[in-house]
Amino acid sequence: MDNNNNNQFNDNNNDNNQETNNNQTTNNSEVTPTPETPKRPRKSLTLTKVAVTAAVAGLLGGGVAYGGINYINNSGLNDTAVPSGSNSTGNTKTSNVTVNVNSQSTKAFNQVKGAMVSVINLQKESSNSTLGQLFGQESSSSSSSSSKAALEEASEGSGVVYKKNGNTAYIVTNNHVVSGSSALRVVTSSGKQLQAKLVGKDSVTDLAVLKVNGADLKTVASFGNSDKIKVGETALAIGSPLGSQYATSLTEGIISAKKRTVETTNSAGTQTGNATVIQTDAAINPGNSGGALINVAGQVVGITSSKIASDAEGTSVEGMGFAIPSNEVVNIINQLVKKGKVVRPALGITYVDLANVSSSQQKSILKLPSSVENGVVVMSASAGSPAKKAGLSKYDVITEMGGHQISDQSTLRDILYKYKLNDTVSMTYYHNGKKKTTTVKLTETSSQLKTTTSASSES
Repeated sequence: MDNNNNNQFNDNNNDNNQETNNNQTTNNSEVTPTPETPKRPRKSLTLTKVAVTAAVAGLLGGGVAYGGINYINNSGLNDTAVPSGSNSTGNTKTSNVTVNVNSQSTKAFNQVKGAMVSVINLQKESSNSTLGQLFGQESSSSSSSSSKAALEEASEGSGVVYKKNGNTAYIVTNNHVVSGSSALRVVTSSGKQLQAKLVGKDSVTDLAVLKVNGADLKTVASFGNSDKIKVGETALAIGSPLGSQYATSLTEGIISAKKRTVETTNSAGTQTGNATVIQTDAAINPGNSGGALINVAGQVVGITSSKIASDAEGTSVEGMGFAIPSNEVVNIINQLVKKGKVVRPALGITYVDLANVSSSQQKSILKLPSSVENGVVVMSASAGSPAKKAGLSKYDVITEMGGHQISDQSTLRDILYKYKLNDTVSMTYYHNGKKKTTTVKLTETSSQLKTTTSASSES
């Protein structure tokens, strides 16, 4: 196939992205991790600005009202006399009405709040700061104590205590909350500060596990089945927006979608792949990352991780937050506790969703029969990879794996990650329009993949 066809395929591929209903790939929006509250000085400055703005607004309001009253009185427009009467009748009272506020949301929150923590990312303080130089502070090259640089609070996120083993408590949070840390500290819901140790982390799912001395921690959160949640049901988000000053904040919304495929990026803004997440309109703010998304039964159905603040054109977006489904969370954190990392099998391919390829290109380039409507298109296969050894090549269309239909690109990863390294899996695919079957031995891990493109997923 010539380069012109290849370029045409790639160029038009972006023009034919189709929006699906529930399994939607959000390619034209900026998905922002809601990791961390910035360094405390910046946070304090922000809060100060808010307080000053509120005070000024209050003074202006009072001034406008006062001036208005004087104007009316001075204009002689007050024709109605004020009734005379005694001031001794100032006996207004509050009504003793009891309101039952013990709602499902309140009960759910009370079940989980004791398991919520703030996670503080501590990093080495920069010894070359401008202020330090202005006041004659020695640089790191001339200081004999440079190796013992002080730690400063770089950011804050949230976490959930999900397990206790004796006095050891395990906490799940986001990988981007702990990324780059020199040390970690946890603040419990009661305000106690504990030193935390990183057990393991996984950048693919953006999850991490910490452990602390949990002798004083009495509440452990339980996980619900994220496959059982329904669109429209109540969703509650608990975390530390803007940091531990607002720890254990509760916001309420609904489940907006059970499975959304969104592009994921790291702290540097580089696309790292795609993730299948729960969408909710419960308010998610910086500092909420690693917190709990719970149902009204008080079960954790997701770990909040990101939000969309604006689309590619800069249009502001509200109420689009995302959480990692609890079923995936449980699978990952169990591996992190046992091994400190997640070992995944890989096919050694990059691929795109067939739905993103125009019908004309499906016919002319992929040569697919019209009966094939779902699958993924192989864009490259690494030399020596399991897929290459099984006979797959560029522009092959995978429609089944392990007897399961491939409906879109997230389905392929979901199925693949159910297998272990060295497992053998059956696969159905189309090569130049002809249906073929093969078996693939999963001898390669995802960490061994060498090639990646910004336009396709990798497995």
